[in-house]
Amino acid sequence: MSIIKKIIFLSVFISIIFISNAFADDLKKVGKFKDWEVMVMSEQSGKVCFAQSVPVLQAPKKNKRDARLFITFRPGEKISNEISATAGYEFNKNNTVLATSGNNKFKFDIKEQGFAWMTSNKKEKIMVKVMKKGSRIMLSGYNEKGSQTIDHYSLLGFTKAYNTAKKACS
Repeated sequence: MSIIKKIIFLSVFISIIFISNAFADDLKKVGKFKDWEVMVMSEQSGKVCFAQSVPVLQAPKKNKRDARLFITFRPGEKISNEISATAGYEFNKNNTVLATSGNNKFKFDIKEQGFAWMTSNKKEKIMVKVMKKGSRIMLSGYNEKGSQTIDHYSLLGFTKAYNTAKKACS
């Protein structure tokens, strides 16, 4: 590993530890449901509840990234079923971030600060239904250099995690 990569890795690692410690009092793990976990935290706008998962498979394999898929509830802001994802890098603005499960495809409309979101709550509700029935969902995106990455998420435990996160914020 080159010295630059070591410095970057160490910087990211230290940042994660610092952020984890800073939010340790506000962020509570509610439960783990197979490949999904549920977290609850407090913000100024109120309670935020979310289910999250990490990929079971990433491509390219040599490029390990801190990718995650989320579904979030923010009752203080009247937001539910908010689906977001991060691939562990800043998304390329010129390419699409796409989630695929079976024949179903869902495009993420907003890409900012390393995250992607949908703008349609109707599409998010449809995606939740697909995720409840499915066994896997694949998220493809492109980094700023234009290289594609593909993250495969297991949907084992999704329904229980979703229901738990929703209930925790109701």
